[in-house]
Amino acid sequence: MKSLALVSASIASFALCSAKTIVLPRDASPQVLAAEALAGPMAAVKRALPNSPSGGYAPKQVDCPTNRPTIREATSLSPNETAWLELRRNYTLDPMTSWLSRMNISNFDATSYMNSIRNNVSALPNIGLAVSGGGYRALMNGAGFLAAADNRTDNATNRGQIGGLLQSATYVAGLSGGGWLVGSIYTNNFSSVQDLRDGSKGSSVWQFGNSIFEGPASDGIQILSTANYFSTIQDEVASKEDNGYNTSITDYWGRALSYQLVNATNGGPSYTFSSIALEPNFQSGSIPMPFLVSDGRAPGTSIVSLNSTVYEFSPFELGSWDPTTYAFAPLQYVGSNFSAGVVPSDGSCVEGFDQAGFVMGTSSTLFNQFLLQINTTAIPQTLRDIFTRLLTDLGEDSNDIAQWQPNPFYRYNNATNRNAESQQLTLVDGGEDGQNIPLYPLLQPIRNVDVIFAVDSSADTTYNWPNGTSLVATYQRSLNNTIENGTAFPSIPDQNTFVNLGLNNRPTFFGCNASNLTGPAPLVIYLPNAPYIALSNVSTFDPEYNDTQRNAIIRNGYEVATLANGTLDAQWPACMACAVLSRSFDRTGTTVPDECTQCFNRYCWNGTVASTPVEGNYTPAFKAGEAKLSAASSVSRTVTLSVFVSAMAAAVLML
Repeated sequence: MKSLALVSASIASFALCSAKTIVLPRDASPQVLAAEALAGPMAAVKRALPNSPSGGYAPKQVDCPTNRPTIREATSLSPNETAWLELRRNYTLDPMTSWLSRMNISNFDATSYMNSIRNNVSALPNIGLAVSGGGYRALMNGAGFLAAADNRTDNATNRGQIGGLLQSATYVAGLSGGGWLVGSIYTNNFSSVQDLRDGSKGSSVWQFGNSIFEGPASDGIQILSTANYFSTIQDEVASKEDNGYNTSITDYWGRALSYQLVNATNGGPSYTFSSIALEPNFQSGSIPMPFLVSDGRAPGTSIVSLNSTVYEFSPFELGSWDPTTYAFAPLQYVGSNFSAGVVPSDGSCVEGFDQAGFVMGTSSTLFNQFLLQINTTAIPQTLRDIFTRLLTDLGEDSNDIAQWQPNPFYRYNNATNRNAESQQLTLVDGGEDGQNIPLYPLLQPIRNVDVIFAVDSSADTTYNWPNGTSLVATYQRSLNNTIENGTAFPSIPDQNTFVNLGLNNRPTFFGCNASNLTGPAPLVIYLPNAPYIALSNVSTFDPEYNDTQRNAIIRNGYEVATLANGTLDAQWPACMACAVLSRSFDRTGTTVPDECTQCFNRYCWNGTVASTPVEGNYTPAFKAGEAKLSAASSVSRTVTLSVFVSAMAAAVLML
């Protein structure tokens, strides 16, 4: 604890700014006022269900249901998702019709078109949203996009705005920092970004001014001492171990994150990810289905390659479509002792293993990346040796990953399952294979997604801007016939082309011409993080932000989504609508409206390649004029990997 206190003292803190107002001077014309609404006061957020049978963090044995849970092969959607989809697809009709109509495609009657196909589910557009990883940067930039897409955001349905896209979507996926965003929204009962940002009195939700290495504060006053904060977390994790389950650093990581992400006492230790399926708004199909994505790591390794097995979490299941595992487990009962796909007749079932923070932590488990990158940092050699030994020990004990033990896929699909003979399923950050945008669940042909809005907050360049690496990785994986399992993906150029042609600095459509694809694949709308009004390229390893910084990056993400509220392109809302309708037009043989043709000519990648190596470090200019922040928030501050590892290393000493 002494080391932890020293680390806490070494991390610079910022004065908390009021979340009620944020002054970011801009042209105050009617078209650009919507983002100012993000500064307004909001009501208290609601929460998901605290349904762990132990009443706390630990899983607990329960009586199995009459129909004992089993592992199913990935030959189809689950019966639960199939039944839910019938409700959801119906529920999207009216919001989508309203949204398409407001996007105002010239000389096209969107309402009449939607009414003509409303009884033909196969003709209706099917929308997916994907928010990349990248720590708090990804959470905040992605939050700006979702705020812009949400018709509950003040003024988001005004002219030039895109509110209602979220309500029109079938699926929302996140990983790592984007998974924190998606997980936080859903574990707080599908709260809006506004509600989560402003929270309620005494709540620590989305209060990033105190890092997870210090513990939550309210009104600038520390609620608990850092020692008591970590003692509480340690006791919760110990309760899991006392019940016979292995624990790892991800348990501590997930518990600490939950204090900022789940609006409940102590971050809701008894809240489960599967409880989302019990919420009335999800059961009715009135909200999209969330996915979090994680990578499998082969036993005894630290490198996660592009052909690693990818796993998805939904409120219903944990599993993989890859031909390796090719199976799904009922998430509610993960933690039960499955063998060859069944819980033995004399065995008990377990609930509560899928604790919400542990699932979010699993999707963002980056500790082995610290070890892989540590020799490239400026950490002094003495400290580097200490951290290397510490993290190596963690890796050798498999404590640098998320331990899902017992392995639900133990002795299942033995011929192909890489973990079939392992007692534990080892999962890590979903972006470690290079696919930092969680496209995987949305690319599965059986889900028939037409269009994916891919929000990329990756730190691919020296100064933490994206350069298309994630799309390149997904495209390369789609060409590997040993792992792609029927998924197709549009052609993607190399990273130098992204930068040289500016594709990493503005929206770009990939896969516009479905007839040129190798199989059914969605049109991908790539939305890269770029500096519209704020420098949103903060480090992945920066653990704290005052309210003004947080609000500015969220606001910047809003401007990314709306192209500065339509000021950079007044046709942008119509172009988004054209992309959403594109595959539907193909299926119904509808003539593409002239304005859509203009949009596709403007935003679709036309196959041009410019692979000359990029000179110098990519440093984009502001696209809409830099906002002036308060002095407290404009201080230059970079938390390096060494500081982050120092803090995490101290926390690890509790293991």
